Amino acid sequence: MVSISIETAEQIEARLVEVISEAELVVHDGYWRFEESVDPPDLTPETLAVVRDEDVWSSLVRATADGAASAAETTAAERFGLFSFHFPNAADNSGFVGWLASHLKQELGTGVFVVCGSNTSRGGIFDYWGCPDTLLDDAVAVVEGLRARAVTA
Repeated sequence: MVSISIETAEQIEARLVEVISEAELVVHDGYWRFEESVDPPDLTPETLAVVRDEDVWSSLVRATADGAASAAETTAAERFGLFSFHFPNAADNSGFVGWLASHLKQELGTGVFVVCGSNTSRGGIFDYWGCPDTLLDDAVAVVEGLRARAVTA
């Protein structure tokens, strides 16, 4: 459920620091890339997410371990590192994506992509976050720094 509230910037910051500290954080092994196709893709264990526009299907799939392009990959394919959050049931995480994306942009100079879903058996909303593979460790350090702020607040 999306929460609607009027808060000051300080209240938003305090609430979302608490939310990030309570969320289950997982840093995923390996690297990921987007693969495009004109036909719906086969869903495999290596396919994390699929979305489409009017022209193509875009699948977020595991990249090859050695970085070499497979037949389906192109040399222009960008590789991403992934981390994810599962939020506790009833957590007010409204504004979380914009808030964390802004922190990562400010700290690391990079944008991110986010794929969201829902799993009611695990509390509800979950997010997968992708960043350039070379910045994964730095992005996780920013996240851990924000999580630590709740412990010391």
